[in-house]
Amino acid sequence: MTTTAESIAPLHAEMTAWRRDLHAHPELGFQEARTAGLVAQRLESFGIEVVRGVGRTGVVGTLRAGTSGRAVGLRADMDALPIAEANAFAHRSRHAGLMHACGHDGHTAMLLGAARHLAQTRRFDGIVHFIFQPAEEGLGGARAMIEDGLFERFPCEAVFGMHNRPSLGVGRFAVRSGPMMAGGAFFDIHVTGRGSHGARPEAGVDSALVAAQIAVSLQSIVARNVAPLQSAVLSVTRIQAGDAYNVIPQSASLGGTVRAFSRDVMRLVEDSMRRVAAGTAEAFGARAELDFRELFAPTVNHPEEAEFAARICTELVGAEQVERQPPLNMASEDFSYMLERVPGCYLNIGNGGAEGGCEVHNPGYDFNDAALPLGAAFFARLVETRFPARGAAAVA
Repeated sequence: MTTTAESIAPLHAEMTAWRRDLHAHPELGFQEARTAGLVAQRLESFGIEVVRGVGRTGVVGTLRAGTSGRAVGLRADMDALPIAEANAFAHRSRHAGLMHACGHDGHTAMLLGAARHLAQTRRFDGIVHFIFQPAEEGLGGARAMIEDGLFERFPCEAVFGMHNRPSLGVGRFAVRSGPMMAGGAFFDIHVTGRGSHGARPEAGVDSALVAAQIAVSLQSIVARNVAPLQSAVLSVTRIQAGDAYNVIPQSASLGGTVRAFSRDVMRLVEDSMRRVAAGTAEAFGARAELDFRELFAPTVNHPEEAEFAARICTELVGAEQVERQPPLNMASEDFSYMLERVPGCYLNIGNGGAEGGCEVHNPGYDFNDAALPLGAAFFARLVETRFPARGAAAVA
């Protein structure tokens, strides 16, 4: 017998209660004390070994069945966002200015459901590491866990993660082989000119003008330096200079984001930005310095593991409900760092495509609890298929 969404259904009400409790008590990255505590307590109540404090506030639960030493990692993120919630339902955020606007509450509940089911049934021969990651939203939670020895302490032959997608109907999955989501970086450019009276521009070097010229020139990088069949985004999202109407500012700054699907393209963009900013500033007699900070590596699925994940999805919902090779996504995900260390796959589960719904990072967002049993079933069936109980053929 293998796991289906129907066999997880008896846990649906409990998973929903977990999810809504997490939604009502959001915590920012590396501050997930309550969330991590509840996760650890529940894993222990299932009879699962627990290690707390991996990568500061991360939790890893380990479940063994049979005699095989093969191991797989299943990951969920736990952190919330600094967004004031606009919803009015009973489980809305109780913490002003914070909410689960990306569905990490749902991801955590799905993985807890899978852990509960696998601990009860133990229809596999191997080891499962349930990885509950902190600080996915740009704070480096995956890197923190890796630097804390995640894969040395909990070796995995493969690792899998999942994210809800509001534009995809409940009961559907989307799986892509190779690049899936862009790497992401934030940047600041600091311009230093020479301040002067606004009525005497000849006495100064206008940092505001230099910043504006740099912002325009940066837009040539993707258009003229990145190969047409590659993809990249460079967005200047803020320019700041001066505080008075009659003063030419001494300094100015620009900030924004860069996205690309390969590290080579990201390096190309960074190098070009450094050249363009410095050269443009020098042409006006000013100086410009670039601070370029990588936050996410490109998310690249391993072909064999993507095919394996798609097979599990197909068995659960049928081939017509599995979107293969969906469009590339310019958003970023720090599960990418785990995929750089261990083969694996990151996929999407439908959160509902109804008209009037909203995307993630929106104050009106809420995870769709109808997806919980299917997400838990995916994780559980993946383990049972990869590590079949003794007497069945193993899956590589």
